Amino acid sequence: MHTPLDGHWAMIRAEMDGQSAPELVVQRTRVILSQGRYTVLFGGNLADQGRFSITSTGSAATLLLQGEEGPNAGRAIPCLFQQVGDRLRICYGLDGTLPTTFGAAAGEARYLATYRRGHPADESRENGDPEPLPRL
Repeated sequence: MHTPLDGHWAMIRAEMDGQSAPELVVQRTRVILSQGRYTVLFGGNLADQGRFSITSTGSAATLLLQGEEGPNAGRAIPCLFQQVGDRLRICYGLDGTLPTTFGAAAGEARYLATYRRGHPADESRENGDPEPLPRL
């Protein structure tokens, strides 16, 4: 089951409880979406994993994450999302309630993240591996 969200996504900004995420978190977080599965990597290491499904499309596009491994194992997290070109914005309802807007103000159980579509090689460069040599 291929979806338009499938791919490697590098975090470019995030906020929770009215505060921006630390730059180290933003720089080292990657999300891989592929055929109904999600994987969150931090510094190249598995941080969270499970299934996802797009539950509606259009102006109120929503998806549902079902955690299987990591801190969200056994949890269902409803999300709003918006994809424009190589950018993906997701507002996670950490309390199990679908967000109605893209925001993560103080006191809300929301996590708002923006990602840029990346490439698998981006993860190796992030971990200090040399950039692959170009093909001749």
